[in-house]
Amino acid sequence: MKKIILITGSELRHKYFRKFISIQNGINVIASFCESKKGSIEQIVKDQDFNDLRTEHLSNRLSSEMEFFSEFCDVTLDESNPFFIEKGEINNHEIVDKIVALDPEVIISYGCSIIRSSILLERFHKKFINIHLGLSPYYRGSGTNFWPFVNNELQFVGTTFMFIDKGIDTGEIIHQIRADFDNDDSIHSVGNKLLLKTFKVCYEIIVNFSSIKTPSIYSNIGNLNFSNRYYKKSDFSEIAVTKAYQNIEKAVIKNYIDNTKVLYPIVENPIIKN
Repeated sequence: MKKIILITGSELRHKYFRKFISIQNGINVIASFCESKKGSIEQIVKDQDFNDLRTEHLSNRLSSEMEFFSEFCDVTLDESNPFFIEKGEINNHEIVDKIVALDPEVIISYGCSIIRSSILLERFHKKFINIHLGLSPYYRGSGTNFWPFVNNELQFVGTTFMFIDKGIDTGEIIHQIRADFDNDDSIHSVGNKLLLKTFKVCYEIIVNFSSIKTPSIYSNIGNLNFSNRYYKKSDFSEIAVTKAYQNIEKAVIKNYIDNTKVLYPIVENPIIKN
């Protein structure tokens, strides 16, 4: 049994993640640390008290997550041994000491605060994997699977599995996957289908961890200026959401499906099944 620790959030998609991983064969989730919603994009927009397209977008996201994840969460026992903590507490000495004492073989982070603890980074070097929603180095920061809809660059909707380092989305990449699209998809259905795919691939990475070698990274990322594609939560504006939905109305998904030409490479580890 592979002893692992999960570091994640406390929203429905995070609950699905920890429950799904914890019931898989060959895995023993000895602890999952679940951070509060404090500082989430939903909380930021709510605190601003705006009744705009952003609010509608986030409400629709919640409804879509309920459709994809709630039934499984309702009927599945939680075998992930959860500890509920406040946002950012994962870097506190008490939590760090607990993780070190548990001595996991692998740590997986998804949807949590930036890991700043030098103890964790050094003690679990090459044993600490981050699930980054987005394709790095093309899109980095926050909302990295939302912004390709704004920029009409759907080939960059995906997930990156990388070893954590001291930077932000800069670690050595293990494996990447692209999202699957259907003509009737919304931004949210694309994202949630990708999450289901991501969690399955995460399981493959865990059970094959001892055999994984990081493949060679990109030989050429082309002429696109990716330095402009680092986003913060504060960039999530009404203008940006409006543009994303305008692109949906202009059949950006259908155009991508009909004219799929992979212009930029991703890292695909041959040992991992997509």
